Amino acid sequence: MIDINTYVQELGSNARRASRQLAELTDSVKSAALRRVAAAIREKTAALIEANAADIKAATEAGLAGNLIERLKLNDKRVTGMADAVDQIASQVDPVGQIIEGYVRPNGLRVQKVRVPIGVVLFIYESRPNVTSDAAALCLKSGNAIILRGGKEAIHSNRAIAEIIARSLADSQIDPAAVQLVQSTDRTLLTHLVKLDQYIDLVIPRGGEGLIRTVTRESTIPVLKHFTGNCHIYIDQYFAGMEEQIRKVCVNAKTSYPGGAVCNAVEHLLFHKDAAAALLPLVCKDLADKGVEIRGDGSARKLYPAAIPTTDADWGTEYLAMVVGIKVVDSLDQAVEHINHYGSHHTDAILTTSMQSANKFVKGVDSGSVMVNASTRFADGGEYGLGAEVGISTDKMHARGPMGATDLTTYKWIVTGEGHCR
Repeated sequence: MIDINTYVQELGSNARRASRQLAELTDSVKSAALRRVAAAIREKTAALIEANAADIKAATEAGLAGNLIERLKLNDKRVTGMADAVDQIASQVDPVGQIIEGYVRPNGLRVQKVRVPIGVVLFIYESRPNVTSDAAALCLKSGNAIILRGGKEAIHSNRAIAEIIARSLADSQIDPAAVQLVQSTDRTLLTHLVKLDQYIDLVIPRGGEGLIRTVTRESTIPVLKHFTGNCHIYIDQYFAGMEEQIRKVCVNAKTSYPGGAVCNAVEHLLFHKDAAAALLPLVCKDLADKGVEIRGDGSARKLYPAAIPTTDADWGTEYLAMVVGIKVVDSLDQAVEHINHYGSHHTDAILTTSMQSANKFVKGVDSGSVMVNASTRFADGGEYGLGAEVGISTDKMHARGPMGATDLTTYKWIVTGEGHCR
């Protein structure tokens, strides 16, 4: 039985110590360490899959839903993908030390705004084991120490990955405390961790809405939030010539991930009234053929009678399932108003041939990612060229949308003079 208070204090103090070393490392040292991590992951593929098998067995016996077990599973391809993501992060430009802006004042003082690491990040997450290596790699690249608190369903996989990273860091003469996995699955630890404001600078919870709201309520440390992914696609009145593209994008946005249980899957489709008659029945049939349950407002059900009637609760719901809500709107303005009212400010898209409509939608929709003629499923750190993501923020401060290494930095002002006095 561990002493919880002593354990979390050690995690915090060790992470703070490691963060000071990381802040001074050159990019060549950090990148070499990350490449060592990637090589070790490939080398230990069999061991990782064996550890993961214990998690899959426990999850199956516990009755975890099939789509959640699928997210938990590791195989040769997924382990290779983990290693590739670490390699990609290693090859990126180091954000630390980048000059955001710089100028010389009239009195000769040189003023620079320079990117620096945040310090220590507490990362709380569920399910997918690849998130462990992704988050660790992004924090190492940006010079941050990280405390990883994964879900109990992936504890064996996470321990195996964390051990690989720790050995690789030690071999690179980097303090292994730069990446620490919370070894206990005791939920009471979480309450203690989110109050370690003397050691931890930022908390990033990545999981269900309940987890995130609990962390936000309990934490004395700033929390970067991603509550839900209630994503929309608006089909504009100007669509001639792109009917097939619209059908393919809508199906991809809902069904490209098993069970539709990802935060960037589309949950609601809004059809302009002048596009609905031609497109709504076809899109609904395409989705139904893929096993999607269609729910529609009155206007949508006139065009697709098989749809289940929507309720007011539908519009604010992130289904995370093979369900989609359909609404017919009178105008682009009404679509934007609906999205801003009911959406979660995650990812929303417009499908249109009109540049004017696209520009108005992009300016009007208040979301971290806004797509023009593209699936919402592209809202992803890897797809944005970030290598991976530590999360997708629906906040406006300090980062927004998919978060890569650059988003794990803050800045400091550096002022240089020649004996200047005020």
